[in-house]
Amino acid sequence: MSVTSQELAPGLRRPPVWKRLSGFDWIWAALLALGAVYAHQRYATLMDVYEVGILYGTAVALAALGWYWKPVRVLGLAVAAVSLFAAWRYGAELGRGETDFFLKFLVSGQSATMWMSALFVGATFTYFLALVLRSDYTGRVASALTWTAAAMGLVGLLVRWRESYLISTDVGHIPVSNLYEVFILFAIITALLYLFYEGRYRTRALGGFVLLVISASVAFLLWYHFTRDASEIQPLIPALQSYWMKIHVPANFVGYGAFAMAAMVGSAALLQHYHYQPSRVLAVTVPAAIFALFGGWTLARGYNAAGAVDGALLLRAAGVGAAWTAGLALIGWLGLTRRAQSAFPEAELLDDFMYKAIALGFAFFTIATVLGAMWAAEAWGGYWSWDPKETWALIVWLNYAAWLHMRLTKGWRGVPMAWWAVGGLFVTLFAFLGVNMFLSGLHSYGEL
Repeated sequence: MSVTSQELAPGLRRPPVWKRLSGFDWIWAALLALGAVYAHQRYATLMDVYEVGILYGTAVALAALGWYWKPVRVLGLAVAAVSLFAAWRYGAELGRGETDFFLKFLVSGQSATMWMSALFVGATFTYFLALVLRSDYTGRVASALTWTAAAMGLVGLLVRWRESYLISTDVGHIPVSNLYEVFILFAIITALLYLFYEGRYRTRALGGFVLLVISASVAFLLWYHFTRDASEIQPLIPALQSYWMKIHVPANFVGYGAFAMAAMVGSAALLQHYHYQPSRVLAVTVPAAIFALFGGWTLARGYNAAGAVDGALLLRAAGVGAAWTAGLALIGWLGLTRRAQSAFPEAELLDDFMYKAIALGFAFFTIATVLGAMWAAEAWGGYWSWDPKETWALIVWLNYAAWLHMRLTKGWRGVPMAWWAVGGLFVTLFAFLGVNMFLSGLHSYGEL
């Protein structure tokens, strides 16, 4: 049995880390080391010295993460097993993805991503159902769905990585180079961050709120896939052909995921604070109903006079109608039922959750910004050029720096900080997506 801080008598020191590790912990680390050595030997010709350092550094980081957060070991082994199975089914022929049953329907890069999407949406509704019913069993099912969705998302990215090299070694690259790929990454990272804090705080009451933002990203991902053929693997442009992408982008999205999670926890805190006030509930549900009706009307207009279907319009309308109808049902459940409200964590826990999420996100976003500046210096000859993406990244950084400053030095807590966290999500969303949609600059390769 492992020794915890609660089991230690006052004044006694915790034993060293290596004495608290189980046999499974050492097996986990050994497998990562062997995997890194194998990958280095097999793909040495495709890596420079920096990428070799990233490979071994990632192995060490994953080993430490598995020692600190035990469920990661099972997740990692499951993802590795399924990804290797997919690579084995492919062999050296990319075309087998269209003929092999397992690849076509289960474990190709695209199939795994579709499973991830369905599982995340299912987990969202299951979390809310567990909250309303006060059912621990349903909550465990929701957690299992979220773990499975994250695993399938990781499988999708890893297999997509392999697929890019099956096209050509010149095309092959880590799948974090465009909006389609990073939306998958965002969903996975946000889900894993939430699952960590779910275990830490021992509550599943916030799962539906955090999974809402993940489901929103899934909706965009599906729209982007079906209307823009975004899932097609494209060669990297010269500016992205760098080892910097392997560390800058993941660090950035840990920040984005943590900020999004903090905003959704903030929305739960606000709902708790303003609970059971019919006037406030109606102020939101009436517009929600109008938008739901608008979505249905737009959906009906998706059919032209000849009876053909405008697929893009239908998908967009279906998304609008479904999102607002789900929002209407959600607000009705949580705003008008004391049963669901009584399952909420205490306000202090919600406040602490927001703080830790933003602190973690701020740390990673700072690292990502520094790495981005170094990458810019190598690619474009300068650390900072006031490109729109860089400018909005600075705005995001200043926003959360101010949030942390006000909490740590002025002691701000509760409702004001919750509103600030929710508002911060919109600032972050514009930096993440709005810049690509409405502005142009050196980062225009990520535009819609």
